[in-house]
Amino acid sequence: MRSTDALSIGQLARRTGLAVSAIRYYETQGLVRPARNAGGQRRFLRSDIRRLSFVRIAQQFGFTLPKISALMATLPEGRTPTKRDWEKISREFRTELDAQILSLEQMRENLDGCIGCGCLSLKTCRLYNTADKAARLGPGPRYAMGDRPADAD
Repeated sequence: MRSTDALSIGQLARRTGLAVSAIRYYETQGLVRPARNAGGQRRFLRSDIRRLSFVRIAQQFGFTLPKISALMATLPEGRTPTKRDWEKISREFRTELDAQILSLEQMRENLDGCIGCGCLSLKTCRLYNTADKAARLGPGPRYAMGDRPADAD
Protein backbone atom coordinates (compact mmCIF):
# COMPACT_ATOMS: atom_id res chain seq x y z
CA MET A 1 0.00 0.00 0.00
CA ARG A 2 1.42 3.37 -0.98
CA SER A 3 1.52 5.87 1.86
CA THR A 4 -0.42 8.37 -0.29
CA ASP A 5 -3.28 5.87 -0.56
CA ALA A 6 -3.29 4.99 3.14
CA LEU A 7 -5.79 6.47 5.58
CA SER A 8 -5.35 6.75 9.32
CA ILE A 9 -8.14 5.46 11.52
CA GLY A 10 -9.12 9.06 12.29
CA GLN A 11 -9.35 9.92 8.60
CA LEU A 12 -11.43 6.80 7.97
CA ALA A 13 -13.71 7.72 10.88
CA ARG A 14 -14.29 11.21 9.44
CA ARG A 15 -14.99 9.83 5.96
CA THR A 16 -17.41 7.12 7.11
CA GLY A 17 -19.07 8.87 10.04
CA LEU A 18 -18.16 5.95 12.30
CA ALA A 19 -16.54 6.24 15.69
CA VAL A 20 -12.94 5.07 15.90
CA SER A 21 -14.06 2.44 18.42
CA ALA A 22 -16.58 1.09 15.90
CA ILE A 23 -13.88 0.81 13.24
CA ARG A 24 -11.68 -1.08 15.68
CA TYR A 25 -14.59 -3.39 16.47
CA TYR A 26 -15.25 -4.02 12.78
CA GLU A 27 -11.56 -4.81 12.42
CA THR A 28 -11.87 -7.48 15.15
CA GLN A 29 -14.80 -8.92 13.19
CA GLY A 30 -12.65 -9.12 10.04
CA LEU A 31 -14.69 -6.58 8.08
CA VAL A 32 -11.60 -4.44 7.41
CA ARG A 33 -7.96 -5.48 7.56
CA PRO A 34 -5.65 -2.51 7.95
CA ALA A 35 -1.92 -2.69 7.47
CA ARG A 36 0.40 -1.34 10.14
CA ASN A 37 3.10 1.25 9.56
CA ALA A 38 6.56 1.12 11.15
CA GLY A 39 5.14 2.78 14.28
CA GLY A 40 2.37 0.18 14.57
CA GLN A 41 -0.42 2.58 13.53
CA ARG A 42 -3.28 1.25 11.46
CA ARG A 43 -3.37 2.27 7.80
CA PHE A 44 -6.52 1.65 5.81
CA LEU A 45 -7.15 1.44 2.08
CA ARG A 46 -9.45 3.96 0.44
CA SER A 47 -11.65 0.98 -0.50
CA ASP A 48 -12.32 0.54 3.24
CA ILE A 49 -14.51 3.66 3.03
CA ARG A 50 -16.86 1.73 0.75
CA ARG A 51 -16.60 -1.44 2.80
CA LEU A 52 -17.55 0.32 6.03
CA SER A 53 -20.28 2.30 4.29
CA PHE A 54 -21.69 -1.03 3.11
CA VAL A 55 -21.59 -2.33 6.69
CA ARG A 56 -23.59 0.67 7.89
CA ILE A 57 -26.19 0.29 5.15
CA ALA A 58 -26.50 -3.47 5.66
CA GLN A 59 -27.01 -3.00 9.40
CA GLN A 60 -29.75 -0.43 8.72
CA PHE A 61 -31.53 -3.13 6.68
CA GLY A 62 -31.30 -5.50 9.64
CA PHE A 63 -28.47 -7.75 8.46
CA THR A 64 -26.34 -9.26 11.22
CA LEU A 65 -22.57 -8.80 11.32
CA PRO A 66 -21.98 -12.52 10.57
CA LYS A 67 -24.18 -12.21 7.46
CA ILE A 68 -22.46 -8.98 6.42
CA SER A 69 -19.08 -10.61 6.97
CA ALA A 70 -20.08 -13.58 4.80
CA LEU A 71 -21.19 -11.25 2.01
CA MET A 72 -18.02 -9.17 2.26
CA ALA A 73 -15.83 -12.29 2.21
CA THR A 74 -16.68 -12.53 -1.49
CA LEU A 75 -15.09 -9.14 -2.16
CA PRO A 76 -11.48 -8.92 -3.33
CA GLU A 77 -8.77 -7.99 -0.84
CA GLY A 78 -6.25 -5.31 -1.70
CA ARG A 79 -8.24 -3.54 -4.39
CA THR A 80 -11.33 -1.41 -4.60
CA PRO A 81 -14.36 -3.58 -5.33
CA THR A 82 -15.71 -3.01 -8.82
CA LYS A 83 -19.28 -2.33 -9.82
CA ARG A 84 -19.54 -5.99 -10.81
CA ASP A 85 -18.34 -7.08 -7.34
CA TRP A 86 -21.03 -4.96 -5.68
CA GLU A 87 -23.71 -6.17 -8.12
CA LYS A 88 -23.01 -9.76 -7.07
CA ILE A 89 -23.57 -8.86 -3.42
CA SER A 90 -26.59 -6.75 -4.38
CA ARG A 91 -28.36 -9.75 -5.92
CA GLU A 92 -28.18 -11.71 -2.68
CA PHE A 93 -29.03 -8.61 -0.70
CA ARG A 94 -32.08 -7.98 -2.90
CA THR A 95 -33.37 -11.53 -2.45
CA GLU A 96 -33.31 -11.21 1.33
CA LEU A 97 -34.76 -7.70 1.27
CA ASP A 98 -37.61 -8.87 -0.99
CA ALA A 99 -38.43 -11.61 1.55
CA GLN A 100 -38.38 -9.05 4.38
CA ILE A 101 -40.64 -6.71 2.39
CA LEU A 102 -43.13 -9.52 1.71
CA SER A 103 -43.17 -10.42 5.40
CA LEU A 104 -43.73 -6.79 6.40
CA GLU A 105 -46.52 -6.37 3.83
CA GLN A 106 -48.26 -9.50 5.17
CA MET A 107 -47.92 -8.20 8.71
CA ARG A 108 -49.35 -4.83 7.67
CA GLU A 109 -52.32 -6.52 5.99
CA ASN A 110 -52.99 -8.61 9.09
CA LEU A 111 -52.90 -5.52 11.27
CA ASP A 112 -55.11 -3.57 8.85
CA GLY A 113 -57.60 -6.44 8.95
CA CYS A 114 -57.59 -6.44 12.73
CA ILE A 115 -57.18 -2.83 13.74
CA GLY A 116 -58.98 -1.40 10.74
CA CYS A 117 -62.03 -3.67 10.77
CA GLY A 118 -63.94 -1.61 13.31
CA CYS A 119 -65.96 -4.58 14.57
CA LEU A 120 -64.48 -4.51 18.09
CA SER A 121 -65.73 -8.07 18.52
CA LEU A 122 -63.40 -10.32 20.47
CA LYS A 123 -65.06 -13.35 18.86
CA THR A 124 -63.91 -12.32 15.39
CA CYS A 125 -60.73 -10.42 16.16
CA ARG A 126 -57.67 -11.95 14.48
CA LEU A 127 -55.62 -11.54 17.66
CA TYR A 128 -58.13 -13.46 19.80
CA ASN A 129 -59.10 -17.07 19.22
CA THR A 130 -61.83 -19.12 20.89
CA ALA A 131 -60.50 -21.85 23.20
CA ASP A 132 -56.99 -20.66 22.38
CA LYS A 133 -56.76 -23.00 19.37
CA ALA A 134 -53.94 -20.95 17.87
CA ALA A 135 -51.69 -21.93 20.79
CA ARG A 136 -51.21 -25.28 19.04
CA LEU A 137 -49.30 -23.40 16.34
CA GLY A 138 -46.74 -21.94 18.74
CA PRO A 139 -46.20 -18.89 20.94
CA GLY A 140 -47.19 -15.34 20.09
CA PRO A 141 -50.04 -13.74 18.13
CA ARG A 142 -50.19 -16.56 15.58
CA TYR A 143 -52.75 -15.04 13.21
CA ALA A 144 -50.96 -11.70 13.12
CA MET A 145 -47.75 -13.64 12.39
CA GLY A 146 -49.23 -15.19 9.27
CA ASP A 147 -50.96 -18.36 10.46
CA ARG A 148 -54.59 -18.86 9.45
CA PRO A 149 -57.43 -19.97 11.76
CA ALA A 150 -57.77 -23.11 9.61
CA ASP A 151 -54.17 -24.01 10.50
CA ALA A 152 -55.20 -24.42 14.15
CA ASP A 153 -58.07 -26.83 13.45
